[in-house]
Amino acid sequence: MLDISFSKAYLLCCVTLIFIQWTESKNAEYVTCGTVAKLYNIDLKVRLHSHDVKYGAGSGQQSVTGTDLSEDINSHWEIKAQTGKHCKRGEPIKCGSIIRFTHLTTKKNLHSHIFSSPLSGNQEVSAYGNDGEGDTGDHWYADCSGDYWERDDDIRLKHVDTGSYLMASSLSYGRPINGQREIAAVKNPGPFSTHWQL
Repeated sequence: MLDISFSKAYLLCCVTLIFIQWTESKNAEYVTCGTVAKLYNIDLKVRLHSHDVKYGAGSGQQSVTGTDLSEDINSHWEIKAQTGKHCKRGEPIKCGSIIRFTHLTTKKNLHSHIFSSPLSGNQEVSAYGNDGEGDTGDHWYADCSGDYWERDDDIRLKHVDTGSYLMASSLSYGRPINGQREIAAVKNPGPFSTHWQL
C-alpha cells in the first residue's frame, strides 16, 4: 500500500514539474513586463541607443540614436506599463498594449513630441523624465500581429500622443555622437525603417 501511494505522489510531483517547465518555456516565447531589451531596427541594422548627450536644438532633451555596436550598455531598455499603471514582472505583453521603455543607464523614458528631428525634419524622439517617471509622451503602442508580442516578432512602435511610428533614419550624426543614426518618428510607416525586433 505504501509503495502505491509513494508512486502516485512521485508521479504527481513529476507531472507538476513538467507542467511548470512547460509554462516557463511558453512564457520565454513572449516579451514580458520587466524585460530588458535591445531593440534592433531590422531595416538599417542599428540598435536603439541613448546616452547623456542633449540635442542642440528642438527640445534640448537627451538624444536617442541608432548604433551598429552590438554590445553597448547604453542600448538597454526596460519594458514597463504605461505611466500610472503596473504590470507584473514576467507578464506577457499583449499586442496593442500601451507600454514604456526606460533607458537602463540614465533612467529616462523613450519619448516623442511635436518637435522636428535634427537631421530629417521628421518628429523628434528623445529620452525624457526622471527615474523612469515622465508623461504620456512616453507611451507607445505595441503594434504586433498576434495576441502577444513574441520574442522573434517584427514589431512597430506607435507613439500614443501623436500616432507616429518609431523609425531609424539613414542620416548619421557628426560629433559628439559621430556615425550614430538619427531615430525619429513618422506618421506614415510605409516607406520608412519602422520594423524592430529584440
